[in-house]
Amino acid sequence: MRTVTGVTTIAAMAAATACSTPARTDAPAPMPLDAPVLTVQQSGTTALLQAVSPVNDRIVWVSGHAGTFARTLDGGVSWTAGRVPGADTLQFRDVHAVSADTAWLMSAGSGELSRIFRTTDGGRSWSQQHFNREPEAFFDCMAFWDARRGVVFSDAVRGEHFVLLTVDGGANWERIPPDRLPRAAPGEGGFAASGTCVVTVGRATAFAGTGNAPGAQVLKTTDAGRSWTGTPVPVVSGEGAGIASVAFRDSLHGAAIGGEIGKPSGRGDYVAFTVDGGRSWTPGGRFTFAGPAYGAAYVPTVDRPRLVAVGPGGADVSRDDGRSWTKLDTLAYWSVGFASPSAGWAVGPRGRVVRIRLY
Repeated sequence: MRTVTGVTTIAAMAAATACSTPARTDAPAPMPLDAPVLTVQQSGTTALLQAVSPVNDRIVWVSGHAGTFARTLDGGVSWTAGRVPGADTLQFRDVHAVSADTAWLMSAGSGELSRIFRTTDGGRSWSQQHFNREPEAFFDCMAFWDARRGVVFSDAVRGEHFVLLTVDGGANWERIPPDRLPRAAPGEGGFAASGTCVVTVGRATAFAGTGNAPGAQVLKTTDAGRSWTGTPVPVVSGEGAGIASVAFRDSLHGAAIGGEIGKPSGRGDYVAFTVDGGRSWTPGGRFTFAGPAYGAAYVPTVDRPRLVAVGPGGADVSRDDGRSWTKLDTLAYWSVGFASPSAGWAVGPRGRVVRIRLY
């Protein structure tokens, strides 16, 4: 969404957060249960990073402004950063990786600034798979069910939601007919803040969060994106407000988070959770940090749920699906992702990459 493109404003918010609460170490020792360790890593770039895609505990891709991407093959001990040739003016606000070699980048921006690229050789070369020619479209986020089937969510176009699907690994991207989605409110769309405004679950389910409208909602598909329904969500809404991220730990339990974008001191109803697969939503707890959250991710393969949310004001963890929150950090972040309880990464301004170990 265009309201998130004001990097000058948001970066200024980030500059005010310069300390960290949890322990930081370059060589984490075994820690007690629930004692987080945050480790600063050198990404090799100073670009604003807005998306992260962990493949496993060792292989992670990140992406950001000025056509930037970076990759690690050793859990972040070392990173290699690069730029897609000819894409220096693009903002890669989402990345999805399936291996050390294969990844997709999505750039966000009005009209032709929204594009999709793919590499199959670890970033040595990139092919442009999709070039948006709809002037009113503005790509916000993407997600994949597997290496062939993916979805891109955009701001609405002339009152109609704009969703693209691929079934061939991105060789072709096709728009879903608007009559297979709910009607969009004027100005409604996602927030291109973290690459997490859409999330896939299982083989055919996905959820997408919206904002910048009189009411926020979560759209849901159970047929791999061919049709969608919408459900209102009790979070703050209106111009420049709504859902920035959706996260699910299974087909029933999930959270929608966001806030008032560009309001660094805001505190309000920025979280809602569901226990019935998005059929109904309940207001959640308030973050320990001020301002909106841009990204959220569940920690996989744990007996008890762990949900991490990040924003320009800091990072929090919830142990009850968003009903309450505990501080993780006070630095500014845009996005977060986890491969395992001991391997998560949060990214943000000035090339910031921090590894998060919760167990």
